Amino acid sequence: MPELMRVTVCQLDNRPGHRTEAIAALADHARAAGADLVLLPEMPFSTWLGADPEPDAARWLHSVDEHRRVLAGLAFEDAAVIGSMPTAEPNGSWLNQAFVWNEASGAAAIRAKHYLPDEPGYWEATWYDRAEASQATCRVGRARVGVSICTEMWFLHTASRYAKLGVDLLCVPRVTPEETLAKWLAGGQATAVCSGAYCLSSNQWVPEQPGIAAGGLGWAIDPDGNVLATTSPGEPFVTVEVDLDLARQAKRTYPRYVAGLER
Repeated sequence: MPELMRVTVCQLDNRPGHRTEAIAALADHARAAGADLVLLPEMPFSTWLGADPEPDAARWLHSVDEHRRVLAGLAFEDAAVIGSMPTAEPNGSWLNQAFVWNEASGAAAIRAKHYLPDEPGYWEATWYDRAEASQATCRVGRARVGVSICTEMWFLHTASRYAKLGVDLLCVPRVTPEETLAKWLAGGQATAVCSGAYCLSSNQWVPEQPGIAAGGLGWAIDPDGNVLATTSPGEPFVTVEVDLDLARQAKRTYPRYVAGLER
């Protein structure tokens, strides 16, 4: 019998005044769809700080608090939730930390973002620190899950390493602009092929708000690069059923089996 799992991706309306309603609607969708895993965008619970070229400690710490507050009140019941959040570490560093949440245990860290852009709209290296390289994974049910946070998706040697680690799902929480969505979707297909895993991605969606470059488009792509589903303004949440056995078999096929891939 195939080992099936239901996964939900989204484009989450992150405008002030819309965010709370959007999160509640996503939770309702996930419950109705019987989702086992919900993927959130990158840093989804406050205004995107990277749009501002001037870092501000008070705003960063407010965002940290907002993410903690929203996580403490999530109501996704049986579904696990993956995303990323800002943190203020005891050593004084600020990080963009991937997490996995479930109702029983709350949020647990997976790994933090290593590859940081620094350009208009995405002043991330200006705002926070580069984490040590890590390919830590987590378990969601019987699935092994890896996370590449936004820009990290483009470093395809990491996808090949995740193939060697046997991930079934490779999650990509994002904040990316509308004008580059076709490029990002193509990158998601390449990531799926290189990792031999389902590539899942969710993006923030901030329409009609100058200075916040977040254009939506979540996706689910199978291990051979076939696009299974995408989100849209009319359908901001989608749930698909994936076959974990298909991802495991993919590791034995081209190009994943080729000797010399980075470990």
